[in-house]
Amino acid sequence: MDRADERVTRAARRREALIGRLMDVFLDRGFAELSVADLAALLRCSKSTLYSVAASREQIITAVVRAFFRRATGRVEAALDAGADPRERVGLYLRAISEELAPASPAFFADLDAFAPAREIYKQNTGFAVRRVQGLVREASGDADAAFVGAVAGQVMESIHRGEIKAQTGMDDSAAYAALASLIVARMAAG
Repeated sequence: MDRADERVTRAARRREALIGRLMDVFLDRGFAELSVADLAALLRCSKSTLYSVAASREQIITAVVRAFFRRATGRVEAALDAGADPRERVGLYLRAISEELAPASPAFFADLDAFAPAREIYKQNTGFAVRRVQGLVREASGDADAAFVGAVAGQVMESIHRGEIKAQTGMDDSAAYAALASLIVARMAAG
């Protein structure tokens, strides 16, 4: 590797580390109320360092949210045990989502919903998860209502993220995902 490639690689690693630190702040505090100056103060870096992530505050937020969901999706997929009973894989998948979302504060979810680019990333990610649940249900049962089960899972997942399930039941996100997994697995067992 020549020096130019080495510099590019180092810069990419620094950028990824910075995105990781921003992700921690966003998950803990949300992002709507934080300016670039606020973020620089929290991370003890310059604003120009933050602009190495993206050219504007909105683009920084989008890059961090996209990185969060990319990381979460990778970890959720890695948690699936290919050798597990197909019905249990649905539960594994939903519980893995729960674990990935556990560090996210209500402020993070509220800000995701309020900021259109982040909401779109979240919507795309939820759509992927719905299709994945449908596929897992089909693998487990070959049942014709996999599309329905996936759609129901998607609606419940969105309600969990918006805080509606917690408001109506008192369940935190982790418990709600576990309950959703139990419902789907029970439905497949009964079907």
